Amino acid sequence: MPVLSTVLNPFEDSQAVFNSPHAESFQPAGLPHPNPSKSFWIDSSPDANPLAREGSEGALTSDADVCIIGSGMTGVSAAYALSKQTPGLKVVIMEARNFCAGATGRNGGHLTPALVEGFTSTQEKYGTEQTLKSYALENYTATEIVKVIREHGLEEAVDLVEGGHISLLITEKEVEVAKAEIAAAERAGQDLSGVTWIDAEEMEKTYGASFPGIRIPAHNLWPLKFVTQLYHLASKNLNLTLHTRTPVNTITPITTSSNGNSNRRWSLSTARGAVACKYVLHATNAYASHLLPHLAGHAGIVPARGQVAALRAAAPLEELTTVSWDGNEGFEYWFPRPVRGKDTTTNKSSSTSNPTHPLVIVGGGREAAAPTYETGVEDDSVTNPSVSRVLRDFLPDVFPGKYERGREFEMEWTGIMGFTRLGVPFVGPVLDKTKSETDAETFKGQYISAGYTGHGMPKAYACAEAAASMIAADIKNETWKQPEWLPDRYLTWKRDGLTGL
Repeated sequence: MPVLSTVLNPFEDSQAVFNSPHAESFQPAGLPHPNPSKSFWIDSSPDANPLAREGSEGALTSDADVCIIGSGMTGVSAAYALSKQTPGLKVVIMEARNFCAGATGRNGGHLTPALVEGFTSTQEKYGTEQTLKSYALENYTATEIVKVIREHGLEEAVDLVEGGHISLLITEKEVEVAKAEIAAAERAGQDLSGVTWIDAEEMEKTYGASFPGIRIPAHNLWPLKFVTQLYHLASKNLNLTLHTRTPVNTITPITTSSNGNSNRRWSLSTARGAVACKYVLHATNAYASHLLPHLAGHAGIVPARGQVAALRAAAPLEELTTVSWDGNEGFEYWFPRPVRGKDTTTNKSSSTSNPTHPLVIVGGGREAAAPTYETGVEDDSVTNPSVSRVLRDFLPDVFPGKYERGREFEMEWTGIMGFTRLGVPFVGPVLDKTKSETDAETFKGQYISAGYTGHGMPKAYACAEAAASMIAADIKNETWKQPEWLPDRYLTWKRDGLTGL
């Protein structure tokens, strides 16, 4: 097999940071940087983010049933779930920067549920039933998002592409591991009817890469545009208000004597005033420990910087196709965007850019920042030059002739992901297990869905729905029922072996 100049590292190498001396430096997160780098999804088009500064001026809503902190995929998905489960609620979404300016507005745009990746290691740790739930959750997320899009005719509005996804197997070891994962998944009863093995010869002929791979069903979309549409859908059945550029500084309890209203538990303070509410959902991902300091450190949610770029291909879309890709054990992922009548990065007409050569969104390169892999970094205002070099060389290496070596990116940006030691998010009521039993209700009414470890697109929608359903059950005085697709280890009260959480 050909050898790439890029040094590939498995995901487990980066997760080892949590048990390294570097983990001792992890501190509570600050607020998001006020001047983040410009993302293709947010900044390439003047009308890409119509809700950008919604509710950033004027009077601040002072009272709500539910306050959601964070306006990305998690926060807005939670509002949408509440709109279906408890219509009519008064809900406020609060965002520190512009609407959807965090990880959702900065990721790679892939909606790819895993089918076999990591199957054997997960099975060894958690058993077959819990492992199957891990993949069921991702499949549920992708299926439901596409269902919402199709039911409301939003395919063009969110740039939905059903191109499938290929994981390239770049080393002999990766081939062996992939075959073992597929075999283990089949034995466990995983539905692999959509999985196709592509050998190196066929891959070379069809796509121009000299490596074998696995193709699975998948979609791509414009994440910000989907979240925008979901917000509008949620607002139809909720009394929903959005306040951007309104960071929450503290959350303090409300006593009946202080406000005369026993129906409100929490006061969220901002520079513009305070909002009183009964329920709080922390949808802040990497920044969760800013308001929940006990979630700082290696056993909590740690910021990690990811890097993405928009690169013009040297071949037409017909040759590249709209399939999305990843490098399996490496961090790299990419996909050619659909070709439109304009260059949507520069807004120039096709007379000044080749209209048949697509922009390709490519991300990853964190291996260049080993041994810390940018873990603990929360500044998304700049890019890392070492990571840039990996991203710039990767596609010309994999697809000779289809990408121009040395070509400059048309846009390059960073975003902050929220990583956890288990590699899965915290979903459920906020808990601090360092407290005694007498403090069990310290955070009563506060919930969290955060810490997706770089895989929020196939997880956040479902996790947000689960957290919202807990709030809805409490409002209706009902017993919450765990969805069959939700693994136990995601739940805040079932995360084994993590003291202080």
